[in-house]
Amino acid sequence: MINKHVITVATIAAVAIGFLISLQFQAQKEVDSAEKIQQQRVEQTDTVMKTLQDENNSLQEEYNRISTELERYRNQNSENPYLKARLDQLKIADGTIAVTGPGVKMIVKDTGPDTDAVIPLSTDELREIVNVLRLAGAEAISINGQRIVASTSIVISGTATILVNSVPISRIGGTTYEILAIGKQDDLLDYLTNMIAIDLKQFGRKVEITRETVTIPSFKGSYTFEYALEVKKG
Repeated sequence: MINKHVITVATIAAVAIGFLISLQFQAQKEVDSAEKIQQQRVEQTDTVMKTLQDENNSLQEEYNRISTELERYRNQNSENPYLKARLDQLKIADGTIAVTGPGVKMIVKDTGPDTDAVIPLSTDELREIVNVLRLAGAEAISINGQRIVASTSIVISGTATILVNSVPISRIGGTTYEILAIGKQDDLLDYLTNMIAIDLKQFGRKVEITRETVTIPSFKGSYTFEYALEVKKG
């Protein structure tokens, strides 16, 4: 009778041990799988960042080449005031020269001891700020040193890196954003205060907007038109 009881207990113990070993094996398998996925994501992010960096270097070289050609063309036609003025206007319009003038500086903080941010600033909100500034008549805009032009993209790479003009400017929730704009100061200040700042502050972000004479850097990329062609008249 005793031997039968012992055998039963031993059998139950063996089953329990086997079950626990199985659980441990499954848990280790899931951990290994998660680590493998995380490693793949890190490798993919590194690959994307290297590709973007290479593209950025190529764009910088192209920008330098075009700038040199423009400067040479400008010097060749320096005796023609109309052409010189027209060329300067075009360079301001496409953002290929730095500009300065009256405007505003907007500082947004979504991290740090002096903020109470519920959620970090998103790329959608950055694009909204740019659209509002354009609506207010801004003639030039930059975000963390990146000039906003017609071809500018504001996107997230990987899980947290924000790119403007394919250049990393920050990580989500880990930086201070400096937005500069040139234009009529009263309009810029009014639009940003009433259409942007109120909503940002509701989510605990710290926002400062000041009137300043600002300097906005040039666009370091280039324009490439492979498919769009001029429509011929007549």
